[in-house]
Amino acid sequence: MPSRLVAFLEEVPAPLREGLAQLRSELGVPDGFDPEVIEAAQRAADGVRLPDADLTGVPFVTIDPEGSMDLDQALHIEPEGEGFLVRYAIADVAAFVEPGGVIDDECHQRVETLYAPSRRTPLHPEMLSENAASLLPDQLRPALVWELHLDAAGAPTRTSVARARVRSRRRYSYAEVQQLLDSGQADEVLQLLERVGRLRERAEVERGGVSLNVPEQEVSVEGGTWTLQFRSSLPCEGWNAQISLLTGMEAARMMLAGRVGILRTLPPAEDHAVNRLRRTAQGLGISWPQRQSYPDFVRGLDPGVPREAAMLNSCTTLFRGAGYDAFDGTAPRGIEHAAIAAPYAHVTAPLRRLADRYAGEICVALCAGEPVPQWVLDALDDLPNEMEDSARRSSRYERGIVDLVEAMVLASRIGQEFAGLLIDVDPDRKAGRLQLPEPAVEARVKGARLRLGQEVRAILVAADLIRGKVDFRVFG
Repeated sequence: MPSRLVAFLEEVPAPLREGLAQLRSELGVPDGFDPEVIEAAQRAADGVRLPDADLTGVPFVTIDPEGSMDLDQALHIEPEGEGFLVRYAIADVAAFVEPGGVIDDECHQRVETLYAPSRRTPLHPEMLSENAASLLPDQLRPALVWELHLDAAGAPTRTSVARARVRSRRRYSYAEVQQLLDSGQADEVLQLLERVGRLRERAEVERGGVSLNVPEQEVSVEGGTWTLQFRSSLPCEGWNAQISLLTGMEAARMMLAGRVGILRTLPPAEDHAVNRLRRTAQGLGISWPQRQSYPDFVRGLDPGVPREAAMLNSCTTLFRGAGYDAFDGTAPRGIEHAAIAAPYAHVTAPLRRLADRYAGEICVALCAGEPVPQWVLDALDDLPNEMEDSARRSSRYERGIVDLVEAMVLASRIGQEFAGLLIDVDPDRKAGRLQLPEPAVEARVKGARLRLGQEVRAILVAADLIRGKVDFRVFG
């Protein structure tokens, strides 16, 4: 077993080690980087050339989860007439990765960063992703800087992107930003983030888009102890996400106009899927008037109410078939991302997602009136499949880790009774999904007369620490 994986597993609670090692093996999750990749990354870090354009006078800030080191984006907003100028600096990963070189080859194997409690499996070597290429505070960095000029309603009037050297001033966590805003101590940039974020949320409503504020079932690690909890996002996370969405929408517009690019797509929900969700709402005892649209219904749900949180979770199944569509010449059909209600592209996370490096290069070239680099064009045919395969692996990995932790948390409590809410039911199989508030678990449950939205008391009958399987049963 590679020494890097051994070190990682030593940080994992003993009951989970075998199951986690098996999960990583089944999914082909890589461990460390080969020496030649590390050597190439060190050479790239030592020899990076900063762009001539100098935006180090712009006081950019980063806003990320607590403890993040792979900082893709830095933000600055200022008033501009009656509107706003948003500058969004994105880590210039292409400045460090030679096309066709050993780092590039490794990136096409990994495709995206995978996350586990206490350890990431990064797309790039940490000396790049968490150091030389990361937009850490008080460091000179190469970046792709988007300039988005917005009117008073927050609508874009002019957008460009070009390379520049930048220096971030401060690294914020989401919790810090929310606390500063709530206490009235936030500086102008954070106040404008809230203002522009709210305007963009209003624009989302007007175009028929929807963002799901689904409580996330996440693993928390503190003092070596792994636990489960449900976490709802803070308002500032939504405002920050709106800046990224805006940038992605503008990138898609540029690429469609330039007739070359790679879009993130999602087909519209089918009528039968919406009707199924209406039946779910009825089963959970939640009112959904027939004339109320899906976006309006979702925006009225409160993630702090268990039944409505369960409904939000069910809403994640409405849109199926998210993917990527690359083109060089004729734009593809079905170019919209249905949840965003607009064409959209991934361009804001190149440290963590492969496609963003390519999409960013396309937009820089189009804005400069220059040909798109041949190494970008050569990759377009394969990128959609690479990204979609990786997304499936990432989802299975993250779900698998949560399943293992659920089993660990519950393993000593077999035979005990738990109170929970039935959030999904399959009558034909006499089975469903049970949501427990404490511990924060979603698990399989069997029973003869299960009813969606029913509050039940279920017995824990199995907890498999190798496969990460937990089973409950409702008797009677």
